[in-house]
Amino acid sequence: MLNLFVNGISGKMGSSILNQVSKIENVSIIDSIIDCNVVVDFSRPESSMNIIKKCIENKKPIVIGTTGFNDEQIKIIKQASQNIPVLLSYNMSKGIFFLKESIKDFLLKNHHIFECVIHEVHHTEKVDSPSGTAIELEKTIQTNDTNKIISSICVESERVSDVNGVHEVRFFNKNESIVFRHEALSRNIFSDGAIAIAKAILKKEPNLYSVKDFFN
Repeated sequence: MLNLFVNGISGKMGSSILNQVSKIENVSIIDSIIDCNVVVDFSRPESSMNIIKKCIENKKPIVIGTTGFNDEQIKIIKQASQNIPVLLSYNMSKGIFFLKESIKDFLLKNHHIFECVIHEVHHTEKVDSPSGTAIELEKTIQTNDTNKIISSICVESERVSDVNGVHEVRFFNKNESIVFRHEALSRNIFSDGAIAIAKAILKKEPNLYSVKDFFN
């Protein structure tokens, strides 16, 4: 039996995880960090800092999907990973993982010069702007642009109603426009990813992990 403690269970993602767990055998959500196997965190940065301390005290792995951390908070998360397994990702859907892999392949095999626009759309209650996923996409492009084909990157954010998440990456020049796009039609893709990672992180040693370590 996999027992999860969900920090932020009253939020949108917490509710989605609760719903998905109810459909899975041998996985349950409990209200005790001491008795859980893994902590899953979809909350706010301040709450994440408190729960990380408790995870260290109780030697519990943690899967973090919270966004909006500042540099000092990221430093604390990295320090925690010296004591416990920590997964930090701003998007746990396999679709976004494969989107990044496709963009990496495009950058590797192309030699034309392009401008780039990253456009993301989320619900109006989302606090951080641009989203953590948009920032990760920008970093993915910057890190993998070994051929130096990207002349500029612009990140655009839009907040509309109850949109679960749309990320569009467009590369363009005077001759062509190439678009990579992912749209989350349900939050279940994020909660399913978080649950799958929670199962797998139990076998990991203390370290800071990314979804690449689980989806590759």
